[in-house]
Amino acid sequence: MSSGKVKTGALWSKNKTDLAKQLGELKTELGQLRTQKIAGGSASKLTKIHDIRKSIAKVLTVINANQRSQLRLFYKNKKYLPLDLRPKQTRAIRRRLTKHESGKTLEKTKKRATHFPQRKYAIKAEA
Repeated sequence: MSSGKVKTGALWSKNKTDLAKQLGELKTELGQLRTQKIAGGSASKLTKIHDIRKSIAKVLTVINANQRSQLRLFYKNKKYLPLDLRPKQTRAIRRRLTKHESGKTLEKTKKRATHFPQRKYAIKAEA
């Protein structure tokens, strides 16, 4: 392949098999460059290793993003979501009551409110 840098914009339009093929090519190229490095390659070859590694990362990013979007579609109207598709937030926020739960009042509290309502007092204002 010997293309070096990969443009991320071009990757989004490709399908799964093309991406997998490109990933394989990049990995073999990286392997070749690493063997040349051991054998004592030129400085330009060593800088190319960096580019290839970054290109592999870009391809993997696109593959994983596409996979996650497909999973999100699959779990769209299901009751439970896999943990990695749920919002991260903080632990405290995740454990907080939902808006619906926090708005509810207990049966006991309702009874107490009806049987012992808040007393109203009339205060005489002195002038």
